[in-house]
Amino acid sequence: MKDLLTTLENRRTIREFTEEKIDEETIQKILDALMHSPTSMGLQQASLIRITDPMKKKEIAKVGNQEYIERVPELFIFIADHYRNFRLIRDNGRNYDTNSNVDIFLQGFTDAVILASNMVSVVESMDLGAFFIGSILNDTEKMIEILNLPKLTFPVVGVGFGHPNQNPQIKPKMPANLRVFENSYTYFENYKDKFKDYDEEMTTYYDLRDANRRVDSFSNQVYTKTMKSSPKRNEFLEIARKNSYKL
Repeated sequence: MKDLLTTLENRRTIREFTEEKIDEETIQKILDALMHSPTSMGLQQASLIRITDPMKKKEIAKVGNQEYIERVPELFIFIADHYRNFRLIRDNGRNYDTNSNVDIFLQGFTDAVILASNMVSVVESMDLGAFFIGSILNDTEKMIEILNLPKLTFPVVGVGFGHPNQNPQIKPKMPANLRVFENSYTYFENYKDKFKDYDEEMTTYYDLRDANRRVDSFSNQVYTKTMKSSPKRNEFLEIARKNSYKL
């Protein structure tokens, strides 16, 4: 296994995998490690669902509009899960307001993200490749249907992994001085000038999803991606409310 610093410094998103399966013993080791992830107030308000049904993978790939999701050897969906604790309270004969509040919702959401991040770090330390799937939020109502989620749960993010079958470049990231501040937020006089070097570096990167051309500068990506609007994503909070979260 690789050490953590080497794993993080050399991480790349892998979206194509060999047909080699990952043995169940390795899967169990990964899951056992994840159970030690930190959680808000120790309440462990997140769960994960392993997707082994090819038809469900196909449906999730449609939600994400990413066909390679259908072909990934291992697929896990991480959910904010307050249903379990609600049942624990109720089945112990106590009252509980099922209209969970914003704080509780965000605790579960954060727990799920931490679990997913830890999974990627663990599998990459094993020389496996992985990718995050934020696109499950394209249609959270459909994801709730696919996963048969109860009230007081919500899909947060997915992770796919397997044995890599591609060797992409390491994607350039902005230097630490643009993101790491001390004691208070740092403001720059001219952000266009400040990002000039990083913009130039980004245009040397080839994303294997469109390997025939270099990516746009970071500044241009910020504009084009921020301006995109997804009607279904805009319904995010409304769907959570339907699933008994008081937001």
